[in-house]
Amino acid sequence: MIKLRLKRYGKKREVSYRIVAMNSRDRRDGRPIEELGFYNPRTDETRLEVPAILKRLKEGAQPTKTVQHILQKANVYEQLKA
Repeated sequence: MIKLRLKRYGKKREVSYRIVAMNSRDRRDGRPIEELGFYNPRTDETRLEVPAILKRLKEGAQPTKTVQHILQKANVYEQLKA
């Protein structure tokens, strides 16, 4: 199953995340199928590739709870319905 989830990178206590599409059985920092965005929890900065995310969601990819919350804040699901 393909999941949309966070991939951690950065230094200790200065963490950032990439939003990626990965096989659900792969390890957290393994090789992703596709990188779809960026999230920095320290500054609450988010950059999303919305067309690629919508494509993955239409193909049946399941977001984790954290990624789902980030996508809801960015109103990505509104574009999925349209």
